[in-house]
Amino acid sequence: MTGTVQSVITSIDSGLRSATRAVYLAFIFLGVAMASFAARIPQIRDSLGLNPSELGLVLLATAVGSITSLPLAGHIVGRFGSRRTVILMAPLLGLALSTVGIGYRFGVTPVIIGLYLYGFATGAWDVAMNVQGAVVERRAGRAIMPRFHAGYSVGTVAGALIGAGAVAAGVSVTIHLLIMMVVSVLVVAVAVRKFGPDEAEPTEKSESGFLTFWREPRTLLIGVFVLAFAFTEGAGIDWISVSMIDDYGTSAELGTLAFAVFLAAMTIARWYGPSLLDRYGRVPVVRGLAVLGLAGLLLFSLGPHPAVAFAGVLLWGAGASLGFPVGMSAAADDPAKAAPRVGVVASIGYVAFLGGPPLIGFLGDRFTVVRGLLAVAVLLAVSIGVSRVLKPLA
Repeated sequence: MTGTVQSVITSIDSGLRSATRAVYLAFIFLGVAMASFAARIPQIRDSLGLNPSELGLVLLATAVGSITSLPLAGHIVGRFGSRRTVILMAPLLGLALSTVGIGYRFGVTPVIIGLYLYGFATGAWDVAMNVQGAVVERRAGRAIMPRFHAGYSVGTVAGALIGAGAVAAGVSVTIHLLIMMVVSVLVVAVAVRKFGPDEAEPTEKSESGFLTFWREPRTLLIGVFVLAFAFTEGAGIDWISVSMIDDYGTSAELGTLAFAVFLAAMTIARWYGPSLLDRYGRVPVVRGLAVLGLAGLLLFSLGPHPAVAFAGVLLWGAGASLGFPVGMSAAADDPAKAAPRVGVVASIGYVAFLGGPPLIGFLGDRFTVVRGLLAVAVLLAVSIGVSRVLKPLA
């Protein structure tokens, strides 16, 4: 009997370890895909002859795709499961960025189509992997969601460094994106088969109750908090390399390196963040990071020299690190309602990706991109005010 019990325990532990590794890989390779494209934004922009506001409008296609899929994603994941959702979205994402990599040679329209499909795929993928991450976190009994998001950041750092190498080596955008997408899709399609069941019970039993989650004050406020940090993170991803090249006059390689530093800072903070969360709690930690992010933004936007901008990027990345994953954990505090609530919060958060690129692009035309990024500070201040909503449910 003792041997049988031990065998069951070992099997459960093995299943948790396998699911944990699978979640890490889902986060990592979504980050690889994102950074592979983001690292080549300056070259795509130059090829298409876009000014900052035009580039912002093109990047808006990604947010439109995400906003299209996110309101449905919670219901889709609740009905079909996180495993099947990611398996379906991975090839769609690969097709989307391959379309961008080939289509930019022919004009803006194929790029917009590809970015819309990319946004649609990442929206559903994002909700699915966060739901599975919350399941693993509950089974593990400790705060590990930020480390899954650190996995995403590891992927973005790897993708950015590979992108910088590709730029330095003269590898075309087309070849670079095609290779990265094929590798990412194959790895993820195999890895996510190790996802565990999302819940013993369906996450949402009635389609008619779907809209009720959009009327929950706590869920909506968590969404506002996530929006502020998503805007902070997304502005860095979309505009750091462009701003370094255009406003600080650096080379393309140095601009891409600054982008990589931003992502590295987020990765490190997300990896070590769980110990701070377990010790001090969600609210004090995210408030402190918001202040750190504000300091970094001010250094980057007002600094007189690229070296100061690099210091600002470092603080900015660390400050932006935990807001999104902590918001996802807070939305998933109730296991039975995790999928629809994560879907609502993600939908609100992704509004930052909808409005962020054109806002910064417009401000970049009116002033400069580096000055336009000061708008991020406003939302970071808002996040401090609403952060108390992150307290775990009793």
